Amino acid sequence: MILYYLLSTVYVLVCFMLLLVVLLQQGKGDMAAAFGGGGSQSAFGARGGATLLSKATAVLAVLFMIGALALAIIGQRGSSGSLMTGTPAPSAPAQPSAPPVPTPTPAAPANSTPAAPRQTPPAQPK
Repeated sequence: MILYYLLSTVYVLVCFMLLLVVLLQQGKGDMAAAFGGGGSQSAFGARGGATLLSKATAVLAVLFMIGALALAIIGQRGSSGSLMTGTPAPSAPAQPSAPPVPTPTPAAPANSTPAAPRQTPPAQPK
């Protein structure tokens, strides 16, 4: 596992260096001169800068591709374990319950007499 972290760190450094080298290269439209970078050619010479930066770009691009493949292979091998190994399996989803069935009212016992309706006394005239 330490190899994975070491390779990841080197890979990030290669990415940053590749980004820097690509940004340092001279564009076809010579945009660097428009932003004050026209004098940077004199440090490497007219042709030497392009050759050095081109070689550095090619080497870093190859390291970038090899690093991406290596991280993919190492990451695929290390993914056999799961973070969820200690958790219980999810249960089946609960089935929706049927609506409650009304229970019939119990029948009156055979030996009881039915209740007499309640009568109200007649209103008395005034």
